[in-house]
Amino acid sequence: MRTQKFFVPAVLAIAGLTLAGCAPTASDPGTDGEAQPAVPVAVITSETGPLAAYGEAYLAGFDAGLDYATDGTGAVDGREIDVTVYDDAGDTDTAVNLARDVIGQGVQIVAGTVSSGIALSLAEQAEQNQILYIAGPSAADAVTGINDYTFRSGRQTYQDVATAGTFIGDPAGQKVVVFAQDTAFGQGNLAGVDAVLGGAGAEVEGILVPEDATEFTPFAQQILSADADLVFVAWAGATSAAMWQALDQQGVFDAIPVVTGLGDVATYGAYAEASDQISFLNHYFGGAAGTEVEAAMIERLDAAGATPDLFSPDGFVAAQMVVQAIREGGDDVDGMIAALEGWTFEGPKGTTTIRAEDHAVLQPMFQARLVEQDGTWVPELIEIIEADTVAPPVVG
Repeated sequence: MRTQKFFVPAVLAIAGLTLAGCAPTASDPGTDGEAQPAVPVAVITSETGPLAAYGEAYLAGFDAGLDYATDGTGAVDGREIDVTVYDDAGDTDTAVNLARDVIGQGVQIVAGTVSSGIALSLAEQAEQNQILYIAGPSAADAVTGINDYTFRSGRQTYQDVATAGTFIGDPAGQKVVVFAQDTAFGQGNLAGVDAVLGGAGAEVEGILVPEDATEFTPFAQQILSADADLVFVAWAGATSAAMWQALDQQGVFDAIPVVTGLGDVATYGAYAEASDQISFLNHYFGGAAGTEVEAAMIERLDAAGATPDLFSPDGFVAAQMVVQAIREGGDDVDGMIAALEGWTFEGPKGTTTIRAEDHAVLQPMFQARLVEQDGTWVPELIEIIEADTVAPPVVG
């Protein structure tokens, strides 16, 4: 169960604040009658900052997944899973210092962060300290195969791009503009489009926008001037609505086909009049998969007052992975890694495999459209894209 939550500003983390709640505590009696030590798990993610909404969805999914994977007990073989959540506030230094703190207290399992840049830094900490790290929902391809100790619980950029590619047919000879923020996430998307569509013969150009930009009209004009056959938009965070409004006002949707990832529930109304002009690749929306596990996740989210959202499966799958690692690996990190490598299981999105060679998460993806319903825009499934169709190449 989740026992405590901390909201830790960077200055305190950097000062080496000692955080309670991570040390093993007594749990249920074992077969010999003695209390078994709880298994401490640290979840480091954004509860504040520009990606806080993503962190909220991840955490709700994690709670639902832990309940599902432990049959409501919060324990594995009589050992309580003691989850403590830490707020990285979207700041890499804060996240790294939090990771060092909890690892120093004996935590062997760290999960989370919605930021790709932070995930890459936490992966370094995992390797240096030989602990298990399960990133998510951070999408950068570089997380996959980065080291033996790092896994992920969600999709990666390659899978987004490969799903986008299912919309356009043969990309050979077409010009594709990638419009994204100049972050690890945006750069990863540009690299992904160049690898997937560029590798199939498309001309790929990037228009990368500073992360702190708030005026997007000049960038919309750059898109129009690029004379592209397709615009691939990769965007995250609080400026999404303003960006889409600028593209609409400048006539981008009338001039060029646009493909983007369908974001979280809060963004469904952000595309305004262009909503039905955009083709959406999709990692997840509520009801997309139609699986029994998805139904179990949604039931638990509803009971907790949460909404099924874009990154609900990332948290849910992370909890499934934590339980699998503890059940099969015990307190041995190498055993945990072996338990996850090559593991195939039923996740909310369908049959899911943790590829042994590089820890990529092979999973279905979705094509979607937005349709107007009772005055609001809601997603509608076009097609489920099978996991093999969008599987990234093996790293290494």
